[in-house]
Amino acid sequence: MSGNPGTARIRGRSAESPSTARLVGLDLARGLAVIGMFTAHLAPDPAYGGGAAFFAELSRGRSSALFAVLAGVTLAFLTGRTTPRTGTAGARAAAGVVIRAAVLIALGTLLTRMDTPIAVILPYYGLCLLLALPLARLSARALAVTAAVAALAGPQLLFVLRDLTYTETGGLADWAGAVDELDPLSGVEGDGLIDLLITGNYPIPAWLPLVLAGMALGRLDLASAAVRARLLRVGAALAVLGYGGSWLAMQLFPVIVRTTGAPSAWWSEAGFTQPGDDPAWLLVAAPHTETTPATIGNAGVAICVIAAALLLLARRPDARRPAAPLIAIGSMSLSAYTGHLLAIEFFMAGELDRRLPVLAVFVAVTAVCALLWRPWSRRGPLEYLMHILTGPVRERRSVPG
Repeated sequence: MSGNPGTARIRGRSAESPSTARLVGLDLARGLAVIGMFTAHLAPDPAYGGGAAFFAELSRGRSSALFAVLAGVTLAFLTGRTTPRTGTAGARAAAGVVIRAAVLIALGTLLTRMDTPIAVILPYYGLCLLLALPLARLSARALAVTAAVAALAGPQLLFVLRDLTYTETGGLADWAGAVDELDPLSGVEGDGLIDLLITGNYPIPAWLPLVLAGMALGRLDLASAAVRARLLRVGAALAVLGYGGSWLAMQLFPVIVRTTGAPSAWWSEAGFTQPGDDPAWLLVAAPHTETTPATIGNAGVAICVIAAALLLLARRPDARRPAAPLIAIGSMSLSAYTGHLLAIEFFMAGELDRRLPVLAVFVAVTAVCALLWRPWSRRGPLEYLMHILTGPVRERRSVPG
């Protein structure tokens, strides 16, 4: 979640390398993810219907999945782009990723301790980066296969683990309680490794596949128009497979609808509060159900957004001017995400005010702040702090991310 490199000026005109244009497209995608987060948190609740609620439901789960895929792209960039680094350079890159992950976990822990009404995703991202790091030397093809296997197996494993974690009365099983007592994070954050791995809002088995998919994207030549076009088709196919497969399953097996009580659970969570423990839930694709269809569908949407952002700025360079606010927000997405949580806590007293005017104010203020900050630094405040902390292990040449 960091900024894009500056552009050289040749004869008074901006001359960008393919890699620079590529990073600007990723910043645009990050900016869309940030606005999606704002919309999911502050737009009218989908349960009450209406046009605004529809767009809020579109962003739920999918904007956080977009962030996860983009985190995987950044991890691939940090460890070598299309060719993974080895030797001393590889060790330095790995150390930098570990520092970034530690900062995300620490920052997420502090934000969680504020008792904000929003489930903070940063600790989960940090742990995903740590778990994905050993796979950083894999090729794009191997990472894509690994992501597919994880998407197929992870949610099923999570379903079993959750069943083993809780007792019939809803408390933690003996083994989970013992782990929780020994876990230092449990006392600090309130929810430790058991929460991050199994019981939390973004459990690792269901979210790690998204990071792995992003790593596979990061190993591709994203400067290639053919690759970008292919990614757009792949993303659309995955979205249809995930959401369309869930819709088809619900048509063929009406027991799923009876179990969930939500005919729209193939894409929306508006009709229920949380998934149950019946295996029928494994075939829905609504956001935050942590199922294979949801993971595949969310990954498809994220890949589509990334590919579309890259294609747009490559084919229509003039689009950068109207997209400048989104690009600016995306270049400091960690700061923007953290800032909106702090604003909710301090200006709303920790209570969400789901109204369109409130959402508009959040978006406008964030865009203005990002645009005003960019002339001073290509990194946001928290991104700059991350840059300083990783300085001792970073190579002399700059590493995009």
